[in-house]
Amino acid sequence: MAVAAGVHGAHLPIKLWPSPTKITAANHGGKRRPRPPPLPIFISTNPNDINPHRLTDLYGLCNHSCHRFPAVSPDGRAEPVDMAKLRIALSHSSVVVSVFTKAEAVPSYSPPHSSDSSSEVSDLMGLGGEWFRRVVPLTPSNGRLVGFGRAVGDCGLTASIYDVMVIPSLRGMGIGRMIVRRIIRVLTSRGIYDIAALCSDEERLFFEACGFGDDTLGSTTMMYTRTVSSYEANQVVKRVGRKLLLAPPAREPFKS
Repeated sequence: MAVAAGVHGAHLPIKLWPSPTKITAANHGGKRRPRPPPLPIFISTNPNDINPHRLTDLYGLCNHSCHRFPAVSPDGRAEPVDMAKLRIALSHSSVVVSVFTKAEAVPSYSPPHSSDSSSEVSDLMGLGGEWFRRVVPLTPSNGRLVGFGRAVGDCGLTASIYDVMVIPSLRGMGIGRMIVRRIIRVLTSRGIYDIAALCSDEERLFFEACGFGDDTLGSTTMMYTRTVSSYEANQVVKRVGRKLLLAPPAREPFKS
């Protein structure tokens, strides 16, 4: 039904081109480079559309960690996501948004965990060719997970946005903004307008483009940390301004 699609997900008739930059005729001998075909996108807010194994693969492809102090391999890769904790986090998230596209749109994306339905569709696509690719609608069951985001809150007053990510080959196309906009739309439809986003300096410009900014009340985000008076042997003491604070111990690099 159309109502169900509007609540949990829908195939978006949005033209997303892989190249966001403008190409001038002068750069190509007076001829404009033809634009690639639009990228089909399916965006869902249905938690049942999320396969934890595929989501774990997405964390790895995006080199995104759920930990604030992740262990990092010598080549700069963040440690794999703990599947058990990820399942718990998903079950307690107020909103989850997942984005899918057709497998052939991202040929470099070949996660090890794929459903049987996706492989069946791939086999059939060889029979029908381009016609079959156009006729079969994009769904979470036959598409590839390429973007994700979630919000955590009290389901009544406040919420915070976490883990917004898009695979590197599709960044810069507006998919991340789509994820944040959908999260905000769901939260505000529930009467929740106190929405925060904890982000790094690298992510600040992205969230500013999504409508976030400094709090008008002048408040500052503060993270809990134990002081030296509650010192534990496995903690590391670090000086922050005039205070001595405890940070988690340095974690050994893992072998990828």
